[in-house]
Amino acid sequence: MSVNPDVATDAATVEPDFFNLRVVKKEAVAQGIYLFELRHPDGAPLPAFSAGSHLTVQVPSGVRRNYSLCSNPADTSAWQIAVKRDHAGRGGSVSMADDVHLGQLLSVSAPRNNFALAERAMDFIFVAGGIGITPILSMMRHLKSTGRGGFKLYYCTRDAAGTAFMDDIHSEFAGQVQIHHDNGDMGQALDLWPVFERPAAAHVYCCGPKGLMDSVADMSGHWPSGTVHFESFGVDAKAYAENAPFTVRLEKTGATLDVGAGQTLLEALRGKGLRVPSSCESGTCGSCKTGLLAGEAEHRDMVLSDEEKADHIMVCVSRAKSPELVLDL
Repeated sequence: MSVNPDVATDAATVEPDFFNLRVVKKEAVAQGIYLFELRHPDGAPLPAFSAGSHLTVQVPSGVRRNYSLCSNPADTSAWQIAVKRDHAGRGGSVSMADDVHLGQLLSVSAPRNNFALAERAMDFIFVAGGIGITPILSMMRHLKSTGRGGFKLYYCTRDAAGTAFMDDIHSEFAGQVQIHHDNGDMGQALDLWPVFERPAAAHVYCCGPKGLMDSVADMSGHWPSGTVHFESFGVDAKAYAENAPFTVRLEKTGATLDVGAGQTLLEALRGKGLRVPSSCESGTCGSCKTGLLAGEAEHRDMVLSDEEKADHIMVCVSRAKSPELVLDL
């Protein structure tokens, strides 16, 4: 799994500065999925990024959400992201889809990368599910423009209408793509076992729903260590529908705060002026690892070991099973 369990101790190194970019394009690239192109207000070049990077956007509703860059890193004139409007999510994607308009300025962070291509790899297998195509599309565009190595994409979606960038993918990567629609029936899911049955000299990059990633992890368990990488968009939307409010007590200051059903623990801490280290905000990087002194946590991250879960919590995605948590803050 391509996550870093190390915890940053200096918040300034992981909380990026934000700056304004102008929305110069907004278009539907599939049913309920929108492409946004962002440029510098003065037309200046944007900072370079590497394939697989994501940035944080402060959406019109005021919350921050992470979105993978899907454009070619060689193009520094603009950044492109794609957002799926998820009415069952936490509200960020709905605000992006409904409230963002052409010409608007959005506050965004510099790109960060927790899902980078391995430097020495020359062959790649990409597995994408739904909106998980975004970082992988950037990777494929980078590999094609640099001539670095060969690759094959397996792209799993519900149906053609909900398949983002389908025409672009067929035209840009003819012969290197297999797109599969399951029509919402798990019995029609793509059988990837022939891909993973025999370990190859390739690196695997998988991004999509948890079920897809779990399946790939199971089928590739016998592959060499460090050759299979995952990127996640955090907890499934259905988990958020089950959120309940809870209370947090901060051991070092004695302060207490309430975490609402519609906000994350990290957002509640920020609301009290606490600058907690963070990066991915999807439970995959390890930056926001915080000491848990009392209470029972509902762990939703993909980083902590079973032993660490007894006394640590990832505040960006995890919540409480007990009425109160006590944190080492």
